[in-house]
This record gives sequence, structure tokens and C-alpha cells, in this order.
Amino acid sequence: MNDFEATWTLVRGRFDQVFEGLTQEQLNWRLQPGVLTLGEMALHVAGVEASFITQLQRQEPEGLLARLKSAATDGVVNDGSFPFAVDEITPALVKESLELARSLVAPVAKNPTEEIRARQIKSALGPIVDGTGALARLAYHPGYHQGQAHIVKSSPGFPKG
Repeated sequence: MNDFEATWTLVRGRFDQVFEGLTQEQLNWRLQPGVLTLGEMALHVAGVEASFITQLQRQEPEGLLARLKSAATDGVVNDGSFPFAVDEITPALVKESLELARSLVAPVAKNPTEEIRARQIKSALGPIVDGTGALARLAYHPGYHQGQAHIVKSSPGFPKG
């Protein structure tokens, strides 16, 4: 197992555990205005993964994958609207989205070819990064949001399951 795969597998696995057993109410509870809900956070992480991997593989996402790619930036790092409405963000959608993104990232993380490592893509935050930089960001990104999710879940007022 290479370093990217090992790190991403560990960090993403811990992130996924945050969402196990959560209700729709819990997924859509907002700590305060301007802060992602847990459901939005999950779709955003899946969206960044979808965005990076489809760019690295020079694919144009369609359907759910295209909406997830929009969740990488819209309503998160720009002023656009988040691409999923509250009533859409269900435990089933979160699970499907995280599994879909995982299925895209896992084979690339396991075997990042030199061609993939050298490709230039646009990061969700704007800069152009190579494939190695994209994989490093993917390995770190779920952990960043796992910490935020812990704060949300442990906040006063968070709905009890």
C-alpha cells in the first residue's frame, strides 16, 4: 500500500464513521448560519473527490457525479447555492455519494501512474495543482472535515438520535 492510499484509506474511513446511524434531522442541523451541515459536509467531501478524480482522468461527470462536483465549490468556497436542497440530503444520499466517490478515488490512490501524477488540474480552492498535489489534498481533506463534524455533533442543541 503506497502512502497516498494508506493515508486516504485511514482518514476517509474515519470520516465515513461520523455519518453512521445519523438521521436526516441530524444531517441537516445547522450549527449557525454560514456553517455546513453534516450532510452538506459529506456531499462536499464526496464532491471534491469526484472533482479531482474526474479531472485527473479527463472525464466529464454526469448525473449525481456532476452535482457532487458542484458541491466541491458551490455554497462552500464561493457564493453559489449548495447544489442539494435540505429535503434531498438523506442518509441514503449521503451513503450513496460517499460510496460513489470512494469507488472513484480508491483505484487511483492505489496505483497513481506517473501520467496521473503529472496532470494539471484546478483545485477546489482555485490553484492549479499536479496529480501528486491533488492526491495529497484528497488524503488530508476528509480529516479536516472530520474535526468540524466532531464540533457540530458535540454542540449544544445537536439533535439526539
